[in-house]
Amino acid sequence: MVALLSGLLIAPAAAVGTEEVEEARLANLVIQDCGSCHGLTLRGGLGPSLRPESLERLPVEAIAAIIREGVPGSAMPPWKPLLTPEEIHWISRQLKSGALVSP
Repeated sequence: MVALLSGLLIAPAAAVGTEEVEEARLANLVIQDCGSCHGLTLRGGLGPSLRPESLERLPVEAIAAIIREGVPGSAMPPWKPLLTPEEIHWISRQLKSGALVSP
C-alpha cells in the first residue's frame, strides 16, 4: 500500500489522473494524520481501531459524522475545517471497506 501511494505521489501529473492523486493524498492523510492517534496500521493507539471489524456496527454516515464533528471530551478533533464533505465521505467509505488498511 505504501509503495502504491509513493508511486502515485511522485508520478508526473500527466501520468496520473486528478482523482487518483486526490485519493492518494487522502489515503496518505489517513495513514499519517489519523495514524498518529489510531496507529499507523489503524489498529488503535490513543484512539480506537479504525479497522473494518471495529467499524462494522457503524454506518458510513456515522463514521463521517465522527470525522466531521470530532468527539467532544476526547482527542478526536473535528475535521470539517480542513476537509470537504466529499473528502470526509470518501475517507469514511474507505475505512468501512478496509481499503486503507494493510493485512
